[in-house]
Amino acid sequence: MSSTADDWIRHVGLDKKGGHGPETNSDDMRRIINVKLAAQGFDVQDEWTQKVASDLFRVYREQSRLLESHLCPMDQRIQDFLDDALEGTGERVKLPTQTLSVDRYGLARDLSFPADANEFHNSEISSYRLSKGGVLHNPINDKRTTKGVFHVADYGLPIPADKIGVPLLTYARLLQAAFQPPKDLNILPYTANWKKPAETMVSLQLRPLVCPEIPGKVPEKRLEVRFFAPGSCVANLDFVESIFGNAGDPSLPENDAGLDVDHWTGTSGCVILAPHLRKCLKKDVGLPHVDEASDYQKSKGMCWTNTDELYNNGKPFKITLRDERGIMVTVLADNYFGYCKKETKTQIGLTANVFGLAEEEHAGGALAFKASNLGEKCTSNPRYQQVLIPSQSVENTYHYTEAVKLLGDTVVQHPEGYATDKTYPEIHLLPEDMELDVRAQKAKFTNPNNGRISEIRLLPNHIYVSPSGYKIRVERHPSVSKWRLIGTLAEPTFCHKPSTVSGGGKSEISKSLNDAVIYGPIFIGDYDDDMNAVNAIVSRDYSDCILPEFRKGRSDSSRPILSMDRTLGSVIKLLTPDDIYTFEHNAFLKSIPKRILALVFAIKSSYKKEMGDDWRKYFTVDDTNGVAGHELKFEKRQLVGSYLRVGFGKDEAWRNFKMRQDFIAADKVQMEDDITASVVVPRDQIPGLPNEYSKYPSLKIAENCEWRLFQRPDEAIHPGYDKQTEMDMSESGLFCSNFQPIKADEMKELNEELYFWDLFTPSMQQHMKDAEGSTEANICSAKPRIVDGHPTKNPRYLQVRPDVSKPRDRYLAEFGARLYRRLSVDSPCVFPVAGVLSGRRNNPPDELNGTKIRPLCVYNPIHYQELPELLMDYVCCVTGKSPSTTGAGSEGALSKGPFNAIGATADLNNMLVSMILTEYGGFSSAAGWIGPKYRVDHDISLLVPELWCRMTPEERDPNFLIANKYLEPIEDFEYEGRNVPASRLGYRITTKFVNYFFCRIFDNPSGVFSSDMLQPETQDMAVYVDGIENIAQAMKKSAEMYFQDGIIEDACPPLRAILHIMVYGHYNGKSVKDPEIRSMFTRESLISSQWYRERLLKKQQVDLKVWSNKIKYMERFMDLPGYGETVESLQIPQKLVSARKELAFTKTDAYLQGLVGTIGADPIHDGYTKTSVESGSLAENVAAKIDHLVES
Repeated sequence: MSSTADDWIRHVGLDKKGGHGPETNSDDMRRIINVKLAAQGFDVQDEWTQKVASDLFRVYREQSRLLESHLCPMDQRIQDFLDDALEGTGERVKLPTQTLSVDRYGLARDLSFPADANEFHNSEISSYRLSKGGVLHNPINDKRTTKGVFHVADYGLPIPADKIGVPLLTYARLLQAAFQPPKDLNILPYTANWKKPAETMVSLQLRPLVCPEIPGKVPEKRLEVRFFAPGSCVANLDFVESIFGNAGDPSLPENDAGLDVDHWTGTSGCVILAPHLRKCLKKDVGLPHVDEASDYQKSKGMCWTNTDELYNNGKPFKITLRDERGIMVTVLADNYFGYCKKETKTQIGLTANVFGLAEEEHAGGALAFKASNLGEKCTSNPRYQQVLIPSQSVENTYHYTEAVKLLGDTVVQHPEGYATDKTYPEIHLLPEDMELDVRAQKAKFTNPNNGRISEIRLLPNHIYVSPSGYKIRVERHPSVSKWRLIGTLAEPTFCHKPSTVSGGGKSEISKSLNDAVIYGPIFIGDYDDDMNAVNAIVSRDYSDCILPEFRKGRSDSSRPILSMDRTLGSVIKLLTPDDIYTFEHNAFLKSIPKRILALVFAIKSSYKKEMGDDWRKYFTVDDTNGVAGHELKFEKRQLVGSYLRVGFGKDEAWRNFKMRQDFIAADKVQMEDDITASVVVPRDQIPGLPNEYSKYPSLKIAENCEWRLFQRPDEAIHPGYDKQTEMDMSESGLFCSNFQPIKADEMKELNEELYFWDLFTPSMQQHMKDAEGSTEANICSAKPRIVDGHPTKNPRYLQVRPDVSKPRDRYLAEFGARLYRRLSVDSPCVFPVAGVLSGRRNNPPDELNGTKIRPLCVYNPIHYQELPELLMDYVCCVTGKSPSTTGAGSEGALSKGPFNAIGATADLNNMLVSMILTEYGGFSSAAGWIGPKYRVDHDISLLVPELWCRMTPEERDPNFLIANKYLEPIEDFEYEGRNVPASRLGYRITTKFVNYFFCRIFDNPSGVFSSDMLQPETQDMAVYVDGIENIAQAMKKSAEMYFQDGIIEDACPPLRAILHIMVYGHYNGKSVKDPEIRSMFTRESLISSQWYRERLLKKQQVDLKVWSNKIKYMERFMDLPGYGETVESLQIPQKLVSARKELAFTKTDAYLQGLVGTIGADPIHDGYTKTSVESGSLAENVAAKIDHLVES
């Protein structure tokens, strides 16, 4: 996509600062629509259009008749595929040549409503135009189902056992019917009130991301996807273009993927919306009578007994045709918006598997920057700019003069000796000795130009960056009239949440914790008594509190609590019971009331060196009616504590816990949310990385495939809780679904409900007030649509991707990281994944529609699994109830099984190779429930990135955590005479982990995660056992499908072994604990194996074919008559030269060697050779294959 502002608006409807472009109901947009309709021969009810260009349109229509059979290049590629695939069926299905092309963003939105009305209704959807250019669409179904949905034509690649195989003839007839929608479904809403409404299909081109750019090595790669829909379903095109962007008119050469030599993957997809297919009869689409059907067809319902039987029983479904070329044509027999997005995801996934190098992941993720409350005054001390504050001073190696050179002409230098960013003038670069004082509202530093001290005025919400990249901002406290300095690290922790089931917290990992924080006063009992107790604690001698065997290598415990050499974190550790302490010290700690501990931590946090031993006078309470109060003040100002909910207790009461007084929620930049494209590369291919990444031999680069995110705001039902959603839904250009349309008078009544309206954030309050004067319907974030008499659990809206809507956050992240890494502005700044943290959706014993749901709540807050157990989990991805879907159970391989068009072995093979190459640890966090006693919703999902960015890379290493007993293994055990395979759960965090690491967030970490949360079996052993057995049985059932459909043959050796163990308990007589099995999962074993070599060869074969096809296509294009100027403007000759060079290099051994450390490409259904499955050695025939490829 071009980088001009107009191209951004045409592509995604956004300006370059993330704001919405011009409203889609403008006169210009309607004029474009009228011209397009008139050009296609429709009687446009617009005097200007007919008057100005009627003759021109008649000429255009005559020319169009001459080209009636002509297809644009993209459609021709799809048509060629269909002709080839359907050749033996006797059916000839042709793509439509006359559709209304939605070739710029915003057209589909205006087309979704009558030109003279604000509502549209038919049998499939109810649509409402909202104020500020927003839309509300409520389709007939409020959620998607995953049962019996995915049908696959019997062609090309094998059909997975969890899908329904369909005769090729049936597919052909359904496809034919898809292009023949009934009249009422084909009416374009824009023309619904015309005397002669336009009946037409609408079409759209997308270019979704498949593989992120490897800077300096490989440009980003994209596939092409074509959408067709009946006219009344044009809202679905508004939806998908809002997410993936509009790729323009496919008839124009500049939009032809075939000429985009650097970025096209060589694969194509097509999606046809056809809700009317739910009315097709089985008999009419070529299915056999039950007497003539095979056993398979009978088991899948692909036959009929009565002539009036509907295909798929009249329920929604999708049916697809695909093969190893990476081309896929899918029909969707429903207009629920989620299907369109998930099908695009499926298309991306198929291309990633066929093209190689990349993975399509079901993931969320964010950059998390550790932040700290620096108080009202601070100096730029490198000691305090670390993840962990070291016990000794740190030498500064960063200097202003070097930083200015790195930033080049992106900053303006001032005579005072500091610099200001040109793009965001609120960002300033200050010299390394800067001192900031909020009360004086000054920043002081040495002017590097003359050596004198300079002063500048500190400004609210401005950011002051040191040459090391450490960022300090001036920010007002959210609940009291107090300003403070917030410090943020330069280098983030990229928390990647892959393979996360529906409802597992993909979105929550990137949400700010600030929305969940509660603020309140710090209370004191009797002032004198409590202060005496505090004094006794801070003046106590702690020199002998640690047991002798634990003293080596630890900091001096005799340091006074109020010593400036002690951090708040070390004080919290000192005052938290632990096995390293003596019995006497632990007994002393247990005797301290919790309120006294909170006072100690608050006083330590506020303590300054100049207070000395006379610190008590700075902490006071007011007198009220002659009696001492109970709200503690510091320097005559109220002390405010921060509290966080971590789950629910009895009667749904919130479990609130006080956070450290210096705690500030991490700054986050969202990187992923649902559909992720990722690529693994050797670490040395990413220049300029700091030591934080040195332990990873290869690294993953992950990028969001979506411009807007299809959010389900679960908590928005509670007014005021989900602040981000309320802000998003108050802005212009909103696309939402499954909300209640509210007219002006109804909104007025809601606004008059004091205990309803008063709870909302100011943005939603203003939105609701404005709606009172609107002629259009409006929405309230806490008023979802009513379905079957109850509010739907699946309200949805499209949120502009936060890193797009707030571009300064990403810009500032790179600004600081460049300085820290010493990268110039001309060098790419890549943020690789630093932690893998999947999400689980756990439930207690439950019931759904009369069916009992077995428990899954066997995990404590954080687990780690070694690769064999993690792979078992990813094969199954069992989940509890989620509001997004209609059931509970296994979501299949890597949580996207229901949407995978081919055997899941390709995704699993890719994931496994990726994890082995990178040596990331496979962690997971709990959502929903921990045991049957503690409901936690997404509270843990929000906490994990806060913790991970406060841990060093060494501390996040699972080997370190296991060796130091921060993680404990879960062993199999006997229960009522049967073995319970608890070891499948891997490792879980311990009390020691909680005390040592969560004290970086909470005052009293041991209270946050009690012993029965860390050991859920102590809540209810029967539930715990049933949950583990439920998981093990689901794993076995999932793995059995790989044997049923024969796709086990496509599994790489380690995956093949695990699938056998999941089903039979062993592989060649060896259990999962056998050292020989475990050794298959090491990097050394992978790199030296023949089967990995074959993956690299496969990628080479793919690229040879792709480059050859691109060269042939460009050569043919250059020979077309009349395209001379276009050939030159698109630089086809230069692209041809470049492509030929790439083809020549791809044939070399150097190219093949350069793939080592990447995932290569999966053979998919070619399978791995027998020798590669049975042996780990490199065979001579592989070298022979390389020689053959080079020669050819």
